[in-house]
Amino acid sequence: MSLRRRPAALLALALLIMPASLPAVATDQGTPPLQFRITEGHIENAFYQDGDIAAHLLLSSGNKPRVLVAFPAGDSGVGVWFEPTAAPVRWTLAKLKGEHRMEDGHAWNGIVADANVIADALVLKDAVLGSIRVLRDYQLTQGYPQETAATPTLSGRSIHWQRNRLDGAPGYAIALSADNGHFQRDGNRIVLRPDHAGEALRMHIEASTGETPLTPFSDLLNKRAQTDARSQQALQFLSYREKFLAGSWRFDTYFGRDTLMSLRLLMPVLQPAAVDAGIASVLARLSADGEVAHEEDIGEFAVLRHRKEQGNSSAEPIYNYVMVDDDYMLPPVAAAWLLEDARGRTGAAAFLASSTKGVRQGDALVRNLLFVAASSEAFARKPVYTNLIALKPNSPVGQWRDSNEGIGRGRYPYDVNAVWMPAALRAIGSFLDAGLLDGYTTSDQRERLRVAATHADDWERKAIALFAVRLPNERAAQQVRAYAKQVGVADAPALTALGGAALEFPAIALNAQGQPVPVMHSDEGFRLLFSRPDAAALDRDVDSLMRPFPAGLMTDIGMLVANPAYADRDVWPRFGNNAYHGTVVWAWQQAVMAAGLQRQLARSDLPATTRARVAGAQAKLWRVICAADAVRTSELWSWSYANGHYQIEPFGAEGAHEDESNAAQLWSTVFLALPSPAAAADASEKKSCR
Repeated sequence: MSLRRRPAALLALALLIMPASLPAVATDQGTPPLQFRITEGHIENAFYQDGDIAAHLLLSSGNKPRVLVAFPAGDSGVGVWFEPTAAPVRWTLAKLKGEHRMEDGHAWNGIVADANVIADALVLKDAVLGSIRVLRDYQLTQGYPQETAATPTLSGRSIHWQRNRLDGAPGYAIALSADNGHFQRDGNRIVLRPDHAGEALRMHIEASTGETPLTPFSDLLNKRAQTDARSQQALQFLSYREKFLAGSWRFDTYFGRDTLMSLRLLMPVLQPAAVDAGIASVLARLSADGEVAHEEDIGEFAVLRHRKEQGNSSAEPIYNYVMVDDDYMLPPVAAAWLLEDARGRTGAAAFLASSTKGVRQGDALVRNLLFVAASSEAFARKPVYTNLIALKPNSPVGQWRDSNEGIGRGRYPYDVNAVWMPAALRAIGSFLDAGLLDGYTTSDQRERLRVAATHADDWERKAIALFAVRLPNERAAQQVRAYAKQVGVADAPALTALGGAALEFPAIALNAQGQPVPVMHSDEGFRLLFSRPDAAALDRDVDSLMRPFPAGLMTDIGMLVANPAYADRDVWPRFGNNAYHGTVVWAWQQAVMAAGLQRQLARSDLPATTRARVAGAQAKLWRVICAADAVRTSELWSWSYANGHYQIEPFGAEGAHEDESNAAQLWSTVFLALPSPAAAADASEKKSCR
């Protein structure tokens, strides 16, 4: 994701003064609101959803205290940051409830909460109100746009901020008050102190947004879903009829890839209306030539973009098409629903004929399929690396590993070329065979699509060959020993698992010169889920991935998404356990691998030895999945190593990592549709990890 630097400032525009005690309107008491809490490291997360109200409160303890509230409405939020403290601060959250209020005829929705905080004094650093995108940048020490600054109003025991959106629409508000403390100016600082030293401050937090609320689903899951309350709650909070949200607090809006992969994995347990809505949200955001939108700029972030680029204050959404993998995900995911799932197949014709903003879903889908077909032609004609799908010019990112070092500074991603393009071409063929595209294509278009579909197998075979990394056993062992010493983990289990044979695995990417970037990775799970590797490839790749780290990807607390041990030494620190896409565990990548292994075991054409190897890998994977059950809905987690074992470390919660994990992540809830082998064998068992 591209990060935009902004200057910090304290100049306020379009301010409204908010009373310290907000007049609230009671929310509907007919259906109990969704409420749940997740603690990760020093961060207490509290979620609330009830009709028009949806909010995520974070209280950060430790030496960098913070109060932050994120709202799915408009991808908006409010946050108060305090200066670092000498002694750790500890927040304890008490009750929380929803709040709806009217101001000047406009609805404001939010929450009120009570909390205690133990601190000698808290020095206000700044408050940021507006788009979550702006709050994210501020959290990453990049400041915020001057025109979004809000000025605090003090009244003894309370402090509050409120302002309109930059285009004059209802905006954002937050207020803090202390029953037994006071805010006072100390020079150019604002300090909160308890009335009596050593006494815990009793705080009241009120936060609200005037952005347009989203519509939660009233019936989201079917009876096949695993009975995991936390995952069900996280999914409910992130799911709306307008769109699915990628994760909270940092990504409270649409992300194309996250939507598509989550739909694919959750498909067996989602109600049909939810799958239809998710696919429709992707189709509605396609570019004119059929590319899938990665992310959207909405609410005040859209206003900021329009003011900067067009000189007006329009709030019209702006879509980002920098990613390349999601363009090729759409066809196989749509085919999985509209062709392979009996429920989706029954409603496929009606779905394709339905419209969003005057555009039929079928017309939008065909636009994407034609884009895929056109993109495939160069490599189909001449299978050289320069004809593969590359990252877009001047962009360091383009697939799910969307940090600058995510694919080792490569230009041609493995997953896009070895998995997604072949899967997309096969999906095109399936749609043509089913006749579903006839009403949305001309005969010439169908011919172009048919020709492209016939190249799927050749594309896959020839692309995979370009990514092959081969190392003699002695060299591989040397790399493992040196890397294990560098990062401070044991090498004996890894070397034993490495054995005496040569090593082969697919590179994470090719660099600009077409050379493989020799970083082992978890993206092979995509191939297991969307393709049918032959037995030899399954034997080789499953063995490579399932070896103990740093020979493979497996640790006590999960499957890592990357292992740079076989790369040059200068690559190693760029893939550390403090890196967003480094030697860390992402929940959804384990889910993809679990689903892929399950799919391969459903085949009837594999020899017994290969089936046994895949089944063994499945059992090993599920052991580490269940070992990290406490963080199952998190976006990702890191690790520490002591006494021969790996321990879970919440990513970003302690401030030692390059970013911060979401406590509720859409694609981390997909285990609701993935029973463990034990649960799958026992129909009465509805929870995979005990």
